[in-house]
Formats: sequence, structure tokens, C-alpha cells
Amino acid sequence: MRHAVILAHPKPASFCASIAKTCVENLTSLGDQVLLRNLYELGFDPCLKAGELPNDLGFAPEPDVVAERALLADIDSFIFVYPFWFNAPPAILKGYVDRVFGMGFGYGPAFGGTEPLLVGKRLTSFSTSGAPEHWVNSTGALKALMAVFDLHLAGVCGLSVQGHRHFGSILSNLTEEAGADMLSQVEATLTHAFANMRPGLRKPT
Repeated sequence: MRHAVILAHPKPASFCASIAKTCVENLTSLGDQVLLRNLYELGFDPCLKAGELPNDLGFAPEPDVVAERALLADIDSFIFVYPFWFNAPPAILKGYVDRVFGMGFGYGPAFGGTEPLLVGKRLTSFSTSGAPEHWVNSTGALKALMAVFDLHLAGVCGLSVQGHRHFGSILSNLTEEAGADMLSQVEATLTHAFANMRPGLRKPT
């Protein structure tokens, strides 16, 4: 399989960066191909341009979007890694989705609307927050975000949602032991999500 790990955190030493690194190492060790896209490191411009908006007079993606779509053309699995900021993804990730997954890549024109162009491809997400995980779940914050981001993106583009694993209480005093345990959960999530796509490897029960 070919995966694209999309990291959206400005700090190189963040726990999100550790999650992304774990994804790359774990999937590579299983024989998969992995492309890491560190959006802040790349300086990706999240601002959708007026000329990129579909309209009756025509539209065209900017060169940076054309290049990004070319890199993602053969990807089977998209893995988003990001922090919750005001219970939402960082603007750089939202802008990445707006520009890269828009018309011509994520979906195309069809009679009476649009049609998905990424059918058969998969979406997995890992997110973090300073707030405790039980708060994120009990307040409905994670469920609400998944409805307007994960599930909506999947529905429009035809992606299959493999899961969304959230880690709370990610603070500066996070212990090495606690961090290692969370990263082992990342590995388990990946194994569970993609085991049935590898001959001879079964999902854990």
C-alpha cells in the first residue's frame, strides 16, 4: 500500500510529530510505501485562491496544488495527524483539504452535483489535545469534529474512514512512559486498520 501521512503541527518536537514518525516507521517496516507531508515544514499556503473556486467561467488550481496532487495521485491511504485548536483542525490542514482535495482531485462534476474521485482510498486520523480525552468525548467535541471534517470529507470524496484515534492531556509534563504507551496505541491502530490488506496478517481480536 501507499500512504500519505499529513502532519499539521508547527513544532518539530511535538507529540503530533512523534505520532507521524511512528506512522512512517510502522508502515514502512511492514513493507508499505509512505510519503510524509509536514505542512508547516513545507510552508504550505492554506489560502484558497479566487481562481481555484469552481465556476461557470472555469477555474484552475495553482502550481503548488498541481504539484501536491501529482504526489498524491497513487496514494491508497491518507493519514491526518494534527492537534485540536478550538476543537477544530489547524487552519493549515483545513486549507490543505480545501485546496488539494477540491474539484478535480477529491471530486468531479456530475449531473446535478458532483461525484467522488477517491473511491476505494482510505482516511485515518490521529489527533491530540491539551484537554483530557474524557472531556473531548463527553462534550461531544470529537464526535462533532468527525461529523463536519472526517465524515464529510469522506462522503464528498468517496474515502473510507478507517478510524480516528484521539489522545488527550498532551501537555509539557507528559511522561516518557505515557507517551510510549500512546505511540504503541498508534501502532495498534494502524495494524487493525490495514491488517486485512496484507496477506498473512490478521487483525488482532
